Amino acid sequence: MMYVMHTDETSFAVKTEADSDHITEHSHDDTPRPYVCTVCDKRFTQKRSLNEHKLIHSGGMLYPCTQCGKRFVSQSYLNLHKNLHTSRYKCTECGKHCRCSRDLAVHSRIHSGEKPIDKPRPYVCIVCNKWFTMKAGLNDHKLTHSGEKLYSCAQCGKRFISQSYLNNHKNIHRSRYKCTECGKHCRCSRDLAVHRKSHSGEKPFECNLCSKRFSQSRGLLVHRRTHSGEKPYNCHVCHKAFSLSKTLHTHMSIHTGDKPFECQVCGKTFRQSSGLTNHVRIHTGEKPYRCHICNKAFNESGQLKRHTRVHTGDKPYNCHVCDKAFRFSANLNTHMRVHTGDKPYTCSVCNKSFRQKGGLTSHKQCVHSYRRPHQCPYCGRLFKRSGSLKLHVRIHTGTKPYSCRHCTSSFRWLEQLKQHLLKSHNEGPCLTCNICDKKFNRSSQLEAHLRRHEGVKPYPCSMCPMRFYTTGGLKDHQRVHTDFKQFCCGLCGKWFNRKLSVVYHFRTCSDKLGFNDVFSTQ
Repeated sequence: MMYVMHTDETSFAVKTEADSDHITEHSHDDTPRPYVCTVCDKRFTQKRSLNEHKLIHSGGMLYPCTQCGKRFVSQSYLNLHKNLHTSRYKCTECGKHCRCSRDLAVHSRIHSGEKPIDKPRPYVCIVCNKWFTMKAGLNDHKLTHSGEKLYSCAQCGKRFISQSYLNNHKNIHRSRYKCTECGKHCRCSRDLAVHRKSHSGEKPFECNLCSKRFSQSRGLLVHRRTHSGEKPYNCHVCHKAFSLSKTLHTHMSIHTGDKPFECQVCGKTFRQSSGLTNHVRIHTGEKPYRCHICNKAFNESGQLKRHTRVHTGDKPYNCHVCDKAFRFSANLNTHMRVHTGDKPYTCSVCNKSFRQKGGLTSHKQCVHSYRRPHQCPYCGRLFKRSGSLKLHVRIHTGTKPYSCRHCTSSFRWLEQLKQHLLKSHNEGPCLTCNICDKKFNRSSQLEAHLRRHEGVKPYPCSMCPMRFYTTGGLKDHQRVHTDFKQFCCGLCGKWFNRKLSVVYHFRTCSDKLGFNDVFSTQ
């Protein structure tokens, strides 16, 4: 039999199954549960319990607490909650009230990071010093260090480190809570309801500050701490605070130096088993997380999540100084150094500082290293970086990948396109010379240009009296004083120390060898 229940905002179809032959009984008791929620299939023994449960789906939290504003689906839940406000068991760290001294003691461990030993634990792991009450527990734990998963599920092939984990997993296959979209089995109706939101995209919990939405209330609760700055979990060693207890537990291994999880292939160690699991995929080549848009595969779910922002255009990380948005938190952290002036990466040779580690690496390669491992296959020129070679090859191939959206012009380099947009279409950031009205899109170009008007040559050669307007001009000149030759003729193999020399030679060489069209194609 089915009837319709109405609330102020929502109507629900409610099934009752009075025939005992059709009642699905729970495995843990023999009580008939004839009242079924049509949203999540959860069953109840009483109609009143079903009515209260329906309020969870409708959002009808009708019973508010007058002290903190928290709302509840029934008066009984509200009464239990009110006891917390009158409780004398209050946490001195965050002000939370607990029902009894035992709950307060358990809660206090969140802040201290303490892990109590309630029972004698005579079995100790020699790798990480973790203690266990039973030898079987220690044996199962040892497998987390080795990464071995000896127990496999016969139905889906998933592997586990112990028989108990496998047995728990098998219950999922026997579960009657099955997703109709993807066939996944869940342990209970609540897990199934949460899982269904991954298909529907339903995110009923919205942040009232930034409008970001979440599928679970727990996600919203944790997110709100990013706005409030609340970090209730403190390290008792360095007093650093964290918004999540699991982050504090991970942090504690920094002080202990423990990295108990070792890769059996290369010997690399990790603080967490998840780090070892992700690392092992490097050796196996496994990439289980695949983008459904471009089919690109990844080792970790976090990598896929960050990659998805490329397709969605989502930039959730905003600079509070200039409102610039970024896809990744690391990019925001790097950007903030523009405002703070922080340059933490210092060159050990010349003490020049950089905002990013990549900037320091490039500086060492270009300024302090004479190694040029990348050679042009057309003219033999040597380069310090593969990116520079890639740009150079366009001279020989004639490739012009940068096209103007206003006209038919195309260019080899992005900088040429920017100059074209500025001069021909008046687009882009404009810096104008106050002497000749020439336009530039970078301040460094304008500064170098102004030196020519003023006749200032701040870059002197250490080998002769000559001076230059730019560092590039000085570098080109310094090759005259060295025997180093980085330019080679691609036709005869002759080497030169200046680019202009090999260009002139190449014209003559191509004429002599009968390749008159070679130079014209460059």
